[in-house]
Amino acid sequence: MNLPSLNRTALSRIPPGLRPAVDPAELRPRVLHFGLGAFHRAHQAVYTENAAARSGEPWGITAVAPRSAATVRALRDQDWLYSLTERRSGGGVCRVVGAVVGALTMGPDAESVDALLADPDVTVVTLTVTEKGYHRSPSAGGLDTSAAPVAADLAAPPGGPLTTVVGRLAAGLAARTRAGAPPVSVVSCDNMAGNGGVLGRAVRDFVRASDWPDRDEVLDRMAGTVVFPATVVDRIVPAAGAADLITASAALGVHDALPVAGEPYRQWVLEDSFAAARPPWELDGALFVRDVTPYQLTKLRLLNGSHSALAHLGLATGCATIAGAMATEWGESVVRALCAEVAPTLPAGGPDPAAYADDLVVRFSNPTMHHLLRQIGSDGSLKIAERWLPALRELRARGTGTPVLELALAAWAHGTRPGAAGPTDPAAGALAACWSAPVRPAETVGALLRVAGAADLAADDALTVAVADRLPALRAGRVEI
Repeated sequence: MNLPSLNRTALSRIPPGLRPAVDPAELRPRVLHFGLGAFHRAHQAVYTENAAARSGEPWGITAVAPRSAATVRALRDQDWLYSLTERRSGGGVCRVVGAVVGALTMGPDAESVDALLADPDVTVVTLTVTEKGYHRSPSAGGLDTSAAPVAADLAAPPGGPLTTVVGRLAAGLAARTRAGAPPVSVVSCDNMAGNGGVLGRAVRDFVRASDWPDRDEVLDRMAGTVVFPATVVDRIVPAAGAADLITASAALGVHDALPVAGEPYRQWVLEDSFAAARPPWELDGALFVRDVTPYQLTKLRLLNGSHSALAHLGLATGCATIAGAMATEWGESVVRALCAEVAPTLPAGGPDPAAYADDLVVRFSNPTMHHLLRQIGSDGSLKIAERWLPALRELRARGTGTPVLELALAAWAHGTRPGAAGPTDPAAGALAACWSAPVRPAETVGALLRVAGAADLAADDALTVAVADRLPALRAGRVEI
C-alpha cells in the first residue's frame, strides 16, 4: 500500500498522541545545530521540543549538515519532520518530532549559516560532529592547524569556502562579535572529556592562526560574549534500518524517509554557565550542574569505554551487535570488569560506578537495539584516546593492574591489521603500516599506540608486552578475561 509522505500537511492523518509535542509552525529558529545525524535528532531535538511545549517558548532548531546534502534534501521534503522510535522489548513506541524548523548544508548554504550565527535571536549553538570534527592535535590537544582541511580553511580568502565546522564556526562567531550581536552559548554535545573547553580552544586557535587583521580584537570580544559550556549526553542511537521504516509506517500511517531509533534511556547533563537565553531543557529532565566532570568521566570511561571494548572484542570474535556481544559468555563479564577496573579513576560526585554498571548491562542487553559493532568501533584511534587511555595512564601510574584495558587494546590492535576488514578509521593507513615491519608483536603494539597519540604508553614495555600476549587468543576467536 502506498502511504502519503510525512510532512506538515499529513500531520492531521497521524494519531494525536504520536504528533509533535508542539505545533512546528509556532517555533522560530533560535538554536543553530551543526551535525544532522541520528543522535541529535533522537536527543537534543527531543529535549528542545519538549522544553518548548512545556514552557510555551518558541525554541526551534535549524540544523546544519557539514556534508550530507541528501539528508538535508530529504528533511526539507518532509517539512523537517521525522519519526523517533524507542526500541523496547515489548515493541517500539513511535512519535513524530517537530523541533527542527530548517536544514542547511554547510558549504552550499554558507551565507545562510553565517546569517544565523550573527542573528541576535539565535542564542544557542550546539554541535554533534564526532571527535574527528574538532581536528585536535594528538600531541598538543588544541587545533591541528597543519591538518589539510584546517590549513585550507585558514588559507581561504575572505568569504571563501570553508569545509571544517571549526572554521565555519570561528568565522561566524567573529562576524557576530564584529556586528555587536548579543552573547551566545556554544554547546558541544560530543563524547569528549571537557568537550566545552576543547571546542572553545579549537575556535580560539583558529582565530589566532588566521590572518585576520582584527584577530586579537575578535578574541577579546569573544572572551566576553561567547561561552562554551561542557555537557554530557547519553542515549544509544543505532543506525535505523528497514524494520524502523516498517514500525514508523505502521504506527503513523505515513511514510517517513528519515526515521531514527533509540533506546528508552536518555540523559543530558550541562554545565550551568550559559551566556544568554536558552531552552528550559530542565523541564524535560536535563540536569544543570556547576561541574559536569564526574558525570562526563563516568560516561566516557564506563559507558563509552565499555561500548568500545565490546565493539572491538565482538568484531574479533564474529559478533555483529552490542546485544550479540552481551549474549556471549564473556560480554557481561567484560562490562562489569572494565567498570570495576576503571572506577578508581573517577572523581567523587558522580553516579555510583557499581549501580552504573548494572544499568549498562541492562541497556546493552536490549535485544531490540541492533547497535552495530562496526559503527561503534569506527574512528577507534580517536575514541580510545578519550575512552581508555587516560584511565590506563592513571592506573599504571599508581601501579594498579589493568588487565581488562589491556585486553580491549589488544582487540583494537587486532582490528588494525592489513586486510582485517576492521572498522573505518581516519588513521587506517598509518595503523596498517605498523604491521609491515618484521618486529616483535610488542613493538607493533607500541607503534600503534604512537599513531593514536600515546607515545608515553608506547614506551611502557610491560604494557606493550601484556597487550601483545593477548593477540594469539583473539586471532583464534577467543576472549580470555
